[in-house]
Order: sequence, then structure tokens, then C-alpha cells
Amino acid sequence: MRRYSGRMSIAAEKMAEVLALPGQDRAFLARQLIASLDDTVDADAETQWHEVIDRRSREIEEGQLPSVEQVVQAIRNKLHARHSKKELI
Repeated sequence: MRRYSGRMSIAAEKMAEVLALPGQDRAFLARQLIASLDDTVDADAETQWHEVIDRRSREIEEGQLPSVEQVVQAIRNKLHARHSKKELI
């Protein structure tokens, strides 16, 4: 039982040390820890994501999809409309 308790204090010390790091460093460590838990690797996934990114980029350039600015404006319009409705109530 004492051995377990000792391991907990080491873990607590490490946790305190990690939590004292700047946010950017903690975020990096979190990403690394999460990635280390994923033992299944889809070798084709990165290729598929690049294909999606390339296709969507072409669609935006060709005007088939709205630009980021258009999407942001549409969101702002919806938020404004929602806010206006609340004022009427």
C-alpha cells in the first residue's frame, strides 16, 4: 500500500509541474498525450484529408462554396436577427 501511495505522490508532483507550465506548452503536451493513446493509425487518412482540402479549396475559388467572409457575415446576420427577436419579447 505504501508503494502505491509513493507512486501517487510522484504522479501528483508531475501533475503539479505540468500544470505550472504556460498554456501553450500544456496544449502541446495534451495533443501529444492524446495522440499517444491512439494506437490505430489510418495510413490513408492524411491523403484523404488533403484530397478534401484540395477539393474544397477549388470549390471556393470557383465560387461553388461561400468564402469565409460570406460565412462569417451570414453568421453575424443570424445572430443579429436572433438578438433583435429577443429585444421584441
